[in-house]
Amino acid sequence: MANIRKPIRVIQYGMGPIGCAAVRAMLTRKQLELVAAVDIDPQKIGRDVAEVAAAQRRLGIAVLPTLADALKQTSADVVLHTTGSFLDSVTPQLTEILGMGLDVVSSTEELSYPWADHAQYADAIQRAALQAGKTALGTGVNPGFLMDTLPLALTALCLEVERISVARVIDAARRRLPFQAKIGVGMTREQFEAEVSSGRMGHVGLRESTAMLCESFGHSVDSVRESIEPVLAEADMQSGGTTVSRGRVIGVHQTLAAVCAGTEFVSCTFHAALEAVDEADHIEIAGQPPLRIDLHGTNGDIATVAILVNAIERVVAAAPGLKTMRDLPPVFRW
Repeated sequence: MANIRKPIRVIQYGMGPIGCAAVRAMLTRKQLELVAAVDIDPQKIGRDVAEVAAAQRRLGIAVLPTLADALKQTSADVVLHTTGSFLDSVTPQLTEILGMGLDVVSSTEELSYPWADHAQYADAIQRAALQAGKTALGTGVNPGFLMDTLPLALTALCLEVERISVARVIDAARRRLPFQAKIGVGMTREQFEAEVSSGRMGHVGLRESTAMLCESFGHSVDSVRESIEPVLAEADMQSGGTTVSRGRVIGVHQTLAAVCAGTEFVSCTFHAALEAVDEADHIEIAGQPPLRIDLHGTNGDIATVAILVNAIERVVAAAPGLKTMRDLPPVFRW
């Protein structure tokens, strides 16, 4: 008789746009069983998770306010965590999840490679994971794949690697409103610059991707050059349901370069703006041989959900501890 594996039991933690999309994706997978959902929004608590996620069928599972409430009603193997980008706010959630005996796959960008800038949070999560004998992973399309895992995998074709450059161009008009807000759409230049100064504006993840690539090749980072500039509307414009006046922000142009041993080893460019042209991802590797890949069609939201869901099996099977995508076998649609 064939060995039939039991489905992996999943709790969805965070019912924002990505969390809801993850719920819909998981409902299509026979290998996954959604057993609970958690969110602090009073407008969502108590409602059927399928209703909140705009799925096509009711599940008879109510959204609950805490993980402890969920575990009073059901058992689980893993949590799919989609609540925030920054470790200073989500580390208590992650250590709670691990402490309750659950693996966790998280969309928190700073978790994708936290040791460079957030070692104290990485250490806390690592301790919690090892004490519980469980695994934590931060991933997504970027960081998590396009600017780190994919370039690193491509270097398997190289005898020598001298420099890695990655550029991502996104038409923000095709993305959800929370993403547009994240890149400052509609702000004045002054508001944008104030948010940059607070550390809460622009794409989160360039530092993590850059640090992962440099460390993978044994390079210490001497210095980092970073810039975050607004992209401004040259005339009044309307894009989808968004109207922006001339001179206001329609996106962000962000660059980060890491210098190792006096030479720029990694550079990352992130450009996201309403009606941005030539939407694509470009990876260049200077080395022996030199390589270039141009990737078209990556939908950031769909790809993020896909990677999160597809990583679940790898994380459940992994050894305990805080992992990166580099540590796991290749993640693919399963």
